[in-house]
Amino acid sequence: MNERDTQWFRPLWRRVAVTAVCVVWAGWEWLYTLDPLWKWIALAAAAMAVWTFFVSFDKGPGAPPGDKPPA
Repeated sequence: MNERDTQWFRPLWRRVAVTAVCVVWAGWEWLYTLDPLWKWIALAAAAMAVWTFFVSFDKGPGAPPGDKPPA
């Protein structure tokens, strides 16, 4: 992600919302539509959101006080 995208996703609620949408979409595809291509695309989007926004997200000095990494 570039610096502009990182700043937009800095608030925790935005990262949680985008990830939740991806997880709900993946659940919908796996439980109701049963289309193999979209199942894997939705699951990949959810996994990428989790990785990008929570595992490898840079919580640098511009992070708000409520968005600190666990100690």
